[in-house]
Amino acid sequence: MTQNHHNDSRPVAPGSTSHGPARPLPRQRPAPRSWLPRSPRAITVTAAGLIAAAGLAIDAYVHLDLASTYSEIPAPVNEGILFRAEALLALLAAIALLVPARRQVRRLTFLLGLTVAGSALALMLVSRYVDIGAFGPFPDLYDPVWYPEKLWAAAGEGAAAAAALAGLLLLSIRTRPRAARSAPRAAGPRDGRFPPRE
Repeated sequence: MTQNHHNDSRPVAPGSTSHGPARPLPRQRPAPRSWLPRSPRAITVTAAGLIAAAGLAIDAYVHLDLASTYSEIPAPVNEGILFRAEALLALLAAIALLVPARRQVRRLTFLLGLTVAGSALALMLVSRYVDIGAFGPFPDLYDPVWYPEKLWAAAGEGAAAAAALAGLLLLSIRTRPRAARSAPRAAGPRDGRFPPRE
């Protein structure tokens, strides 16, 4: 098979003509980057953050909705003020859990969510079953009844606390690096010496 030549004696690939320059091959477009996590543990941590944020959002809504009802109790720091403070803390913790961050910061956001949700749930259960009376500037928080909004708040706080704890534990588990997961070495000489022949 002979090769065609241009006037400048440069070889031309078979099947091509000298009427014009060869068309360059189309460039391959890089695959679009996805914002979704790739590893199963990263997916689980993301799901835990979403669940915790949703539970805290429910808690914030219920406390903010009930704040005006409990503002009528005469006290320097009545339950309405406490409810609004709880709603603000829960909302800030929910926003922090939704913001992408590095591992260390992510661990702190889970700890914040666990603290806010866990303390709110503990205080609700204590005020439901224990009459500790008024103390300092705070009124008597004893409220021995369950109603739909209170149950919604308790469910949101419980789900948020459980999900935040799960995310915190997942981020605390250390995984082995990929280099340590390599296949075992094949049998061979040790320390540069071959085993003695029998």
